[in-house]
Amino acid sequence: MNKIQKQCEVCGQSFVPKTVDSVYCSKKCGAAAYRKKKALKKKEEEQQAVIDKISADRLYISVPEAIALFGVAKSTLYRLVRQKRIPAINLGTRLVRIDRAAIEEMFPIRQTPLKKEKPTAKLYSLEPQDCYTIGEIAQKFGISDSTVYKHIRKFSIPTRQIGNYVYTPKNEIDNLYK
Repeated sequence: MNKIQKQCEVCGQSFVPKTVDSVYCSKKCGAAAYRKKKALKKKEEEQQAVIDKISADRLYISVPEAIALFGVAKSTLYRLVRQKRIPAINLGTRLVRIDRAAIEEMFPIRQTPLKKEKPTAKLYSLEPQDCYTIGEIAQKFGISDSTVYKHIRKFSIPTRQIGNYVYTPKNEIDNLYK
């Protein structure tokens, strides 16, 4: 039997997944990914709160506001200020204010989000020579017939029944179980 090997998204080790959509090798890696995702979400919320507090008519903004507004690293901002490529005023310790017009010119704010292409309908050849039967899939990938049916339903893979055999496109099944 061929067992599918995947690589853990957290630690990078290869493992045999329990389900097709498993991406972590252990509960520990899954928990680490969850904590990381939560921290990233919290950071984004904090940045959005900072952005919401900034009034549009302010000429000078603080470094944390510039970081949140333009997504530029703190070290990059300070380097540009040091090189005098961005005009700034130092009002005291931790009170550097950056010229908003100059930084907007250097790093324009995207007003409209990037347009994502709408998914197009895929065309499949459901002829027997271009398809696997359920039994062939189960034998090739070392899983049960019921698991194959479950994944076909879960991922909306088209099927065609001819007599006693159910056919599914080879390219979709290979993509699913690779």
